[in-house]
Amino acid sequence: MKRADPVVLESLALKYRYVLEGLEEILGRRLECIHLVGGGMQNQLLCQFTATATGRPLIAGPLEATAIGNLMMQALGKGDLGSVADVRQVVRRSFAPVIYEPQSGKDAWDQAYGRYRSLLPGT
Repeated sequence: MKRADPVVLESLALKYRYVLEGLEEILGRRLECIHLVGGGMQNQLLCQFTATATGRPLIAGPLEATAIGNLMMQALGKGDLGSVADVRQVVRRSFAPVIYEPQSGKDAWDQAYGRYRSLLPGT
């Protein structure tokens, strides 16, 4: 598998921060962590960049979230699970997440984010 260029991963992390800030503005509250599922969560550098760029812990996993969600909704619909809370509990017990904490270097990410924002239309 070919490795992604770090500049692409940095760009994605900055975009995640931009979207996160937009969501927080709409919701009127701070989101305390980011949960990344699917293929992107396999890239450790992307996960670490995102945690540091946003200043939030990133919880990675599960990898096959779509298939797992489908299976869990079928179990819920069939009555094997009683509630969405039960579904969440089964997933938590079945798939160990990887947690990435923000690292030092937030000032450099803040500067990069300022440059990123200046390139966006309407900002």
